[in-house]
Amino acid sequence: MIVKKISLAVTVLFSLSMFSQETAEVSREIKPEVKLSYLDSIKSTFKKDDLATKVDSLWMNELVSLDIYDDLTKDIQTINKDVTVDEELPTELLKQRLAAMNAKSPFEIEYNQGLENIIKSFLKNRKKSFSRLMALSEYYFPIFEETFAKEKIPLEIKYLAVVESALNPKAVSQMGATGLWQFMYGTGKQYALKIDSYIDERSDPLKATAACSNYMTKMFNVFNDWELVLASYNSGPGNVTKAIRRSGGKTGYWDIRNYLPKETQGYVPAFYATMYLFEYHKEHGINPERAVIKNFETDTVAVKNQMSFKQIADLLDMPQSQLQLLNPSYKLNVVPAYQGEQNFLRLPKDKIATFVSNEDKIYAYVKHESENRTIPTRLAMKIAPKGKPVRDTKSLEVSKDKEIKDIQFYKVQKGDNLGSIADKYNVNISDLKKWNNLKSNAIALGKSLKIKSDIDTSAKVIKEPKVLPAVEKNTEEAVASAEDNDKISIQTVEYVVLAGDNLGSIAKKFGTTIADLKELNDLSSNNIGLGKTLVVSKIVTEIHEPVSTAIASTSVDSFKKKAPSTKTAAEDYYVKKGDSLYSISKKYPGVTISDIKKWNGIKDEDIKPGMKLKING
Repeated sequence: MIVKKISLAVTVLFSLSMFSQETAEVSREIKPEVKLSYLDSIKSTFKKDDLATKVDSLWMNELVSLDIYDDLTKDIQTINKDVTVDEELPTELLKQRLAAMNAKSPFEIEYNQGLENIIKSFLKNRKKSFSRLMALSEYYFPIFEETFAKEKIPLEIKYLAVVESALNPKAVSQMGATGLWQFMYGTGKQYALKIDSYIDERSDPLKATAACSNYMTKMFNVFNDWELVLASYNSGPGNVTKAIRRSGGKTGYWDIRNYLPKETQGYVPAFYATMYLFEYHKEHGINPERAVIKNFETDTVAVKNQMSFKQIADLLDMPQSQLQLLNPSYKLNVVPAYQGEQNFLRLPKDKIATFVSNEDKIYAYVKHESENRTIPTRLAMKIAPKGKPVRDTKSLEVSKDKEIKDIQFYKVQKGDNLGSIADKYNVNISDLKKWNNLKSNAIALGKSLKIKSDIDTSAKVIKEPKVLPAVEKNTEEAVASAEDNDKISIQTVEYVVLAGDNLGSIAKKFGTTIADLKELNDLSSNNIGLGKTLVVSKIVTEIHEPVSTAIASTSVDSFKKKAPSTKTAAEDYYVKKGDSLYSISKKYPGVTISDIKKWNGIKDEDIKPGMKLKING
């Protein structure tokens, strides 16, 4: 009997203990949960490809780096063949190597003092440049060689692209010649290269190389000499025929060289010097930098609907710079969709697999974005008058004596957080905390929250835009609609050009692209003056108004009503297999690659699985 009573007492105590634990769990505070955006929810359903490759971002930056192009162009135009250069290369050894090159080439490669001086000048001043060029050549040369082999063009012509553009498909000369092969607008049209507002096929490696091959074939049929073909490519066939006449009918390049334009006089020797350095780079201690992506590791896919590079980069977790490198012919970083025509997107093969496996979801996301698209930032800049901040205090600020007419109560349910509740009632998180005397974002399950709303729903609290670290900042607010009741806040980050700067180095410094810099500053070329003030970024933040459409949004999730205004607490992230700094930064709104590198003392972008990273520290 006593045993039964003791057992009963223990059972009752155990039950009470369990009940108290359950009650404690119910009342336990709920930590804020990160609300998935539409983009993240789409990507979470993607079929993953295990063959993901790591992108070497340093090599990718060669796309936006025009310093080699500028330097080589200047060399070819100003190099003096008659000035002896002090560089260790015995003349007799050079003669032997040139003779060996000549034996296996259809070009007439002969030694002369001018050529020796140019080769030594390149060796003395351009070793590092050629190391980078050789990395790029691993991607472009197979494209050139395949096309030239089909048309029976000497494969050595591939070195001409180094002389012309430093293997940069975005290179634009002062005269407007564009692309790897530097076609002028008229010549591009003559050889059926498409040039319109969206596309410039002079920058397309495949199509521009085919046009170059076509030109070379025609010029060889005219001159029957490959050196004269090169000279005509630079100065035009008319200047070559004039030089032949002025020389008394001689047809050898070195015989008519002094009668050609000054730039062309250094053009063919620069071509031979480039060929020599590529052929004998090991002997001179030039070590090619590593090129991660090669042409055979990429593939193309037909794009059915218009898509921006940003949309593609967000969906496939890849840098926009990589898309620009692989698809340089798209001028506005947009793949257009023309009726009756197909446009193609070149991607790494692992990204092709992801794209093709999830096409329907990708196009659904693009359609969703187009339906919720806001006015582009640049258009907002144009329609927004510059000047002092403009505020309509009557419609934007809540009057002190305004009577609050409507108070509602909301009971916190499982899965709720302040952000989701604020979105549901179209209010600010800060107001929710003030109305309910909350000191943090934590809310208890079952708690009743007070929600206040005005009869005059036009009164809205203006959200402060997030400010990025900047060299210089200018802030302006402007009216951007015909009815004067849609407002935006504009913040610009400016940079003053210093000696040695170019658009590529500035873009790299601020984590942007040359195309964006040119668009922000209305630049028609890549030339920038010393001391010029450049806008390196613009933030356009919308001030929400009733019965008005959004004006501009810099967020990936521009279709969302509101963005969380509270700062994310510091947390640790453990690197997973396949992660890159770019993909990690996309997981945290407002966090950039530069932030992660600064918080964790990372100098390059080399991270390893299992590595602990501090986020928002």
